[in-house]
Amino acid sequence: MYSKNLDLKTEAKAAGVYLWQIADKLGMRDNEFSRKLRKELSAEKKAEIRAIIKELSEVK
Repeated sequence: MYSKNLDLKTEAKAAGVYLWQIADKLGMRDNEFSRKLRKELSAEKKAEIRAIIKELSEVK
């Protein structure tokens, strides 16, 4: 079974970024963000999240 948004989850994990950190940058609670990830996100939203992952990984 294919997991929705697996590419984003994998990229975040490889970068050492937690999903709650992404949620914080988006201005939402971590459980709300996790619920959003249950359905495939648009290309625009994925690009926004990838930029956040890159930003957070550079801070470390």
